[in-house]
Amino acid sequence: MEYGICVPHYGKPVDIERSLGVARSAEELGFDSVWVTDHLFVPRTLDIIYRDNMLEPLAFLSHLAAVVPRVRLGTSVIILPYRNPIIVAKMLATIDQLSHGRLIFGAAVGWMEEEFRALKVPFAERGALSDESLRIIRDIWTKGLVSHHGQFYDYDDMQASPRPVQPAGPPIWIGGNSARARRRVAELGDGWHTSGLDAASMAPGCAHVRELWAKNARAGEPVFSARIDLALEGVSEIVLSYPQRAGRPARIPMHGSVSAVVDALGAMRNIGVAHAVFETSTQSYAGSLATMETFMQKVAPQLA
Repeated sequence: MEYGICVPHYGKPVDIERSLGVARSAEELGFDSVWVTDHLFVPRTLDIIYRDNMLEPLAFLSHLAAVVPRVRLGTSVIILPYRNPIIVAKMLATIDQLSHGRLIFGAAVGWMEEEFRALKVPFAERGALSDESLRIIRDIWTKGLVSHHGQFYDYDDMQASPRPVQPAGPPIWIGGNSARARRRVAELGDGWHTSGLDAASMAPGCAHVRELWAKNARAGEPVFSARIDLALEGVSEIVLSYPQRAGRPARIPMHGSVSAVVDALGAMRNIGVAHAVFETSTQSYAGSLATMETFMQKVAPQLA
């Protein structure tokens, strides 16, 4: 199993050096990846960690490509309908070039209806728009000349270069815990990237993805990854809340002793999870670093 860290570029007053310090420490400690996440325009009345002081993820990721020269760089996740997919394909190809082929593209359809409305994006059509966007992005990454005639975009004989360093383009890991998200994985993605699930909750979905993958005659195997709220007993200092919104399922954190976290991650590995991405942004910068250090010293060796 590989391990990643969400870089804290949201939720507390901007401190660029400390945020970059988390990324640098992740690389120095032996984590495999660092991740950014996405929201653009959050209602003042919504008490959520992504509301305040959130750096734009793709701009920030392009900077991280130079700050950390070895680890993979991921998006957890870019909300597909918020941006023109042609521009996104170009930006991500550029980041893959800048990072010498280290990008993982996590993408999802989004859920915050107020944000869609403010951006003038049709909330009810976000699924269809996301599917079309993924097809456009993949085409631009893998073909020299592209044409497309869809519901939202239409063009002939267009070209965008350079393409990404990775020959098939960066792997696309589809976020979302719904059946439709799993269908999107099997049809258009390379992996499933869940958020806030434990092994018991994720296992039926993994089986569903594998079933859909076979029905779509996809080669190879899907990648399973999970974004996890991590706090270690006696180490992690939780200084920010992660409130739930009515109508959305509760996140299942991975909180507890070292042995409890080892067991929980072992269960995730047993169902096929290959990459765990830890969210520690609810903690202070010092708390995040302490959690990361303890994890690599005491948890990871037991799962090697």
